[in-house]
Amino acid sequence: MPKPAVNSLPAPDVQSFRLRLDEVLDFEDDQGNVWANAKWGVYAFYDYDGEPIYVGQTNEQLRVRVRRHLTNQRTDAVAMRILDPFEVAEIELWPLWEYESIGTKGPLGAAAKAQLNALEHSVYHWAIDESKFGAILNEKIPPVSPLIELPASMRASLLTDAVRAEREHPDIRIARRADTLARLSAVARERGIVTPGLRRVIVVQAMRLAYLAGARLAFAEGRPAPDPRVIQSGPLFGDVTEETENGSEDALAPNNRRTIRRWLRPQSCGNRFFGISIISEGSVSTELTRRL
Repeated sequence: MPKPAVNSLPAPDVQSFRLRLDEVLDFEDDQGNVWANAKWGVYAFYDYDGEPIYVGQTNEQLRVRVRRHLTNQRTDAVAMRILDPFEVAEIELWPLWEYESIGTKGPLGAAAKAQLNALEHSVYHWAIDESKFGAILNEKIPPVSPLIELPASMRASLLTDAVRAEREHPDIRIARRADTLARLSAVARERGIVTPGLRRVIVVQAMRLAYLAGARLAFAEGRPAPDPRVIQSGPLFGDVTEETENGSEDALAPNNRRTIRRWLRPQSCGNRFFGISIISEGSVSTELTRRL
């Protein structure tokens, strides 16, 4: 019997997910640039409810970093069970095209890195503002940087209708969240000495599990889904906007926090769109939506 092709070995849903991921990573903008080919940029992952769950940055190429996360190649987040690739339903990419020819060394590299940090910091703040729990699954809070206007982005679904219908079933999600939480807690137990950020992620995962289970119970009993605000996140893990050198969180200055409240999100055009996102305390600015 001939040896099977390596890419035929994964389960059908995994094969479908990876084929769709390859498609999404080849999407182009209206200038013909492949979004995921940008060397410098920031990415975000979303769950089946459109809830932001993770934000990261790269200066090696968006395509490479995203694939490492979502094909279970070794990254810190996956290795420590912080991020479950099966819970990722959508991605969003913010490339920094202006630094495409810039290396990581010297003054130009330092300037590019500073802008990358500012972009990650701004996307992270937007994500925790959008989160119903007021927190996402980042172990490390991005270093404090100026909040900036976000560049054009591409957001896309990673699931076919068939795979989504299977994976997003509440009982499957609850079981995976419980398993992820148990594995993550085991990491903390085995290491003994871990960062406050890892323990914060355990709390966030527990909140996500509690809400999923509560919503499922409400559905089974014919009740409306619970309000996420019944889970008081602040008292559970404190502020998540800034991390001090020793790993604890301090409150960010109120003036800095307010600047991120205005976010202009384009309406979705199918599974793909990009938009100009504005961070402002003042007047509403123009929103751009375009089908790719």
